[in-house]
Amino acid sequence: MKAMACRGVHFALTDEQARRLLAAEDGAAVLNLVQEIEERWDADWLAESDKAWDAVHRCLSNGTLYYDEGEYPLNRAVLGGRHLYDGDDYVVAYVASNEVKDLAAALAPLGQAELRTRYDLIDADDYNGEHGDEDFKATWENFVAIRELYKKAAAAGRAVVFTVDQ
Repeated sequence: MKAMACRGVHFALTDEQARRLLAAEDGAAVLNLVQEIEERWDADWLAESDKAWDAVHRCLSNGTLYYDEGEYPLNRAVLGGRHLYDGDDYVVAYVASNEVKDLAAALAPLGQAELRTRYDLIDADDYNGEHGDEDFKATWENFVAIRELYKKAAAAGRAVVFTVDQ
């Protein structure tokens, strides 16, 4: 795997990729499949979120990095969903196609003002970024890309996987 940079990417999976990920026998197999997906880098079916994934997740869950808190389906957008890898060095969070549809519908009406209200609730002392206007601008831009990917994936009946190295 590459040097760790904490840069997040969402991938809308083909049926074959989803089947193989869910059938992976262990963490090493999951990471090998993720590496294949990353190397393919199908720009039409991914959304890069760089380090803004952290703030986007916090905005859509309960303001923390806990992946199992917040309200369904918004809490599935980044760190939620089914975790396919159990190590501390990588996150692989899978969202099934039926949940992708729920999530796309929930993300669609979220505008910049509402996201900013959610962003402002993040505890700056518990946040690793530069909490403020510039960071929110990056958060918004990356949120829009993630929202568009979920919309596209829902229309195509695809599952989504979020990956980030730690």
